[in-house]
Amino acid sequence: MGYPVCPKCGHAPLPADQSLPAACPACGIVLAKFASMLTREEREEARAEEVKRTSLAGWLFHVPDAVAKANWYGRIAALVLFGLYTIKIFRDTDIKYGDLGGLFMSKVILPWHEAGHVIFRVFGEFMMFFGGTLAQHLFPIILGVALLVKRRDPFGASLAFWLLGYSMIYTGWYMHDAGDPQAMMVSGKSSAEDDGHDWVNLFSMMGKWWLLHALGVGIFVARVGQAMMCMGLAWGAYMVWLQKEHLSYSPFAESVDRD
Repeated sequence: MGYPVCPKCGHAPLPADQSLPAACPACGIVLAKFASMLTREEREEARAEEVKRTSLAGWLFHVPDAVAKANWYGRIAALVLFGLYTIKIFRDTDIKYGDLGGLFMSKVILPWHEAGHVIFRVFGEFMMFFGGTLAQHLFPIILGVALLVKRRDPFGASLAFWLLGYSMIYTGWYMHDAGDPQAMMVSGKSSAEDDGHDWVNLFSMMGKWWLLHALGVGIFVARVGQAMMCMGLAWGAYMVWLQKEHLSYSPFAESVDRD
């Protein structure tokens, strides 16, 4: 197992090939010789740490060795703003009466929704209708996975999960409207007049039970979305709390960890 940073002075990056005679460019320690000096217990501890780092929990709750202080305060500000916006969305949303809060966020995911109809129409009529909802969910999912895998940024992923929660609320509102059509569609017609309503068509294809229970299904899905938004904020807050012991004044502190 190679060292990501020098075990003596903390310098990074180190040579990719750490076999003899590779050494740390900063302090000159021969990496292979140092590794051979580790005790069995230290090797087992290092192996356990590597397993932890690459486990699911290691990805979801990864904390860099050093966290840029400016970034940390920025994350706190983002949490406050997202928290206040969440309160507004919850206050303005009442699925039972067909009210959807957070119209700005609905406009963010709408292009993905409409693109999904085009992308997935090649898979048949059902997927054409379902493709809108699928694509709007894939947007935050792909974003979150990219932040976790490419940037090792669970805080950013927590906000992507928050967005996925809002997407679920949007879907719940749309499902509910299938049972009591009253919303305005992109076509400019009301959902009662527009025969292109995704969830009226989907529930009709899935069976009579779904259309008869569209109101209840929509409310349930929206409640799941609200819970997911709260979980996303809690995840982000937990990451900020974990990072407070690793603060650094260097604005580039976290970039070393991503190399």
